[in-house]
Amino acid sequence: MDLPDLNLWFALLVPEHPFHPEAQRYWGVAAEPVLVRVTALGLLRLLTNPKAMGGKPLEVGEAWRVYRELRGPAGVPVVEEPEGLEDALSFLVAQGFGYRHWTDAYLAAFALAGGYRLVTFDQDFLRFPGLNLLLLKS
Repeated sequence: MDLPDLNLWFALLVPEHPFHPEAQRYWGVAAEPVLVRVTALGLLRLLTNPKAMGGKPLEVGEAWRVYRELRGPAGVPVVEEPEGLEDALSFLVAQGFGYRHWTDAYLAAFALAGGYRLVTFDQDFLRFPGLNLLLLKS
């Protein structure tokens, strides 16, 4: 199962995004993608952010509709934190990372503890040892 990073979800759902074509290619072969709450909230934040959306943000209700369609009856599930998440995060904290990488470390720990493959455009995830990572071309 795949755990896409926020940057992948955003590129997938915003046709004007420069990585949209690559995100669509991935989506065509995605291995059971899942959402986690922190990524879902980040997606809603970006979809309603004027700067991120090139001056054309979605209204809160419209962003929620996009999210609900993504989830849909047979859509992408939101998964709960796996057992062992805090131990995995403690392991990554011991390795060290910058203060801006807490969310990345959380997602990496989530993937490690839950046995997910993390999918992203962000090379910063290469810093996390043992991570099953699919790094897409940006």
